[in-house]
Amino acid sequence: MLSGIAEKLERSAAGGWHRLRAAWLALPRYRALAQRRLRRAVTTRRGRVFLTFLLFSALVIAGKLGFGWALLSFLAVAGVMIAMPSEDEILALEAAARDNGDGGPRNATPREQDGWRALIDALPEPAITLDAAGYVMHFNAQIRDLFPNVRTRRPFTHVSRDPELMEAIDRTANARDPIVVDLYERVPLERRVSATITRVSAQSGARGLPAILITFRDQTTTDKLAQMRADFIANASHELRTPLASLRGFVETLQGPAREDPAAREKFLNIMASQAARMTRLIDDLLSLSRVEMKVHLRPTGLVDLNEIAGYVAQTLEPLAEGSSATIEVHPLDTPARIRGDREELVQVLQNLVHNALKYGREGGRVDIRLAREAGKPSRVSVAVTDDGPGIAPEHLPRLTERFYRANVATSREKGGTGLGLAIVKHIVNRHRGDLRIASRVGQGSTFTVLFDAL
Repeated sequence: MLSGIAEKLERSAAGGWHRLRAAWLALPRYRALAQRRLRRAVTTRRGRVFLTFLLFSALVIAGKLGFGWALLSFLAVAGVMIAMPSEDEILALEAAARDNGDGGPRNATPREQDGWRALIDALPEPAITLDAAGYVMHFNAQIRDLFPNVRTRRPFTHVSRDPELMEAIDRTANARDPIVVDLYERVPLERRVSATITRVSAQSGARGLPAILITFRDQTTTDKLAQMRADFIANASHELRTPLASLRGFVETLQGPAREDPAAREKFLNIMASQAARMTRLIDDLLSLSRVEMKVHLRPTGLVDLNEIAGYVAQTLEPLAEGSSATIEVHPLDTPARIRGDREELVQVLQNLVHNALKYGREGGRVDIRLAREAGKPSRVSVAVTDDGPGIAPEHLPRLTERFYRANVATSREKGGTGLGLAIVKHIVNRHRGDLRIASRVGQGSTFTVLFDAL
């Protein structure tokens, strides 16, 4: 018992030591942050007036100064504080003085300035340059994809407030090598951008030349590729194992007992062809999903009409509907339903939804494709695909867009489903910054609705 108590005390002491050590290591970072905030409060007009107000309030509360004298003194000191220029204004004046050539190092020649600006414009990646005071000097066109509000002659703190990026810029003053930091975005989509901060000239260099160069590289595609490889190995290997095992067993049977049996050979060859077709569909859907995932953070710029796409999909799937004795009816908008989008991807969205409605709907049933303006939001257009099939149980609805998820595994495989169709739909809709809504009642059918911003 005593040994157990001693062991618990030892573990508790070790845990406390680790927490204390972690807090001690993090202390310089929090101290530096507090110093920057205090410095910001002292160097701005609002901060100086606020600190003055706190000082006179403390004197009144302590009884060291009457309220009337404190008010008059505060107004006088606040007026002086407001008249004093802020640090940003001082830096701007210093930058203007450097540009005007008021003493100090020589001015960069127009040819030198045009040369480095042309170099920044020619960079294939987003790039921005700062002067020694941290003001934006120049940037190329690609930078607006990351910072739409970027402007020259403004502090970089007005462009980005990422603390890690700002800390890296501060560290370049004493750094010889480039500093690389990763910037993460969570909304509207997950995105990782790698920023490289490089000091390109000393503060004593010629006026008009940049002091800091920041280049950005979007690593989202690289991350998606890595995730795609992992998903392919984990999911595809599982899905391919069954048909491959079936093919192998049928081949061994045809090479052995059924070698001289024409009827068995015909039967097994048909099954083998079906399994091969299943693997082909699976590979095609995996490749399609991979292509969509790689471009999910790039919003389409094309112009398409959803009325035309709905009619085209209904026409192409008409033979499939006739094969199951079903009908497809399209209810377009009376006005054009134009959106920004990729036509091939939107065709794939409707094809997957209508194909599912035909495949899992009622034999001899009906599939409606209905376009409408969202109630209360005429700037949003919706496309709803409705079937009159058996419906889907409520517990399955939240997971339908997961990869390889099936509400009924046996039925899905029997009808050639891969479990990837709705995952592809979800990623394409996300790329178009749209919404996917699913509603279903058992015995009454299902409705899959996609909504987009109209033009």
